[in-house]
Amino acid sequence: MLDFIATHATDLLSFALSAAAVFAYQRYLRWRTLRDPASSAQDVMLVARAAWVGSVMRERRDILAVQTLRNSTMSASFMASTAVLLIIGVLTLSAQGDKLSGIWHSLNFLGQASTEMWLLKLLIMLFDLLFAFFSFSMSVRIFHHVGYLINVPLNKPTEAAQIKHVEAQLNRAGIYYRVGMRAYYFTVPLLFWLFGPHFLLGATAAMVFFMYHLDRTPRQDADLMG
Repeated sequence: MLDFIATHATDLLSFALSAAAVFAYQRYLRWRTLRDPASSAQDVMLVARAAWVGSVMRERRDILAVQTLRNSTMSASFMASTAVLLIIGVLTLSAQGDKLSGIWHSLNFLGQASTEMWLLKLLIMLFDLLFAFFSFSMSVRIFHHVGYLINVPLNKPTEAAQIKHVEAQLNRAGIYYRVGMRAYYFTVPLLFWLFGPHFLLGATAAMVFFMYHLDRTPRQDADLMG
């Protein structure tokens, strides 16, 4: 074990730095959201989904609810199915590690090429994709439940509690979907890791830069939600 760590220290250190960069970004995003909720696209969507649920349930817009939830369910189902296909692809690559590891490391100027390291990289990618599949599956499940809850007639004494419950469930489904997408994003640096640790670090920096701009709320949207 110690020999493996010493031999592949560059690869392992690069992965640790990549994971730390993603974790640090998520902590920064959390801090920024607590400081200014309107600056986060995620928080704006939480408010928007809650407002949508209240409008649909009070005005009995059942057809709109069914169509919107169907689109959300189909999107999450598609992403879960794609995760399964990618998992199968990773398993196929793992069965050919002795043949492909040298080819994929042809641009590797820092790390050491070996079948063991190749399999470890694929194993980490596999866990990432399984996590994405789980997140999207949970999103589908909760969207399915919301489809029933949102069409239940409101009872005047408990109207506010009913709406709050459906709002919470819909936002929970949205959070699972977002987590699944984050797991998808991280597969890009992991894929570049197959070429070498320097590609992993470069792809991670590009991904964090992309997410920083993706998570920012356009000023006009923040003003509307405020």
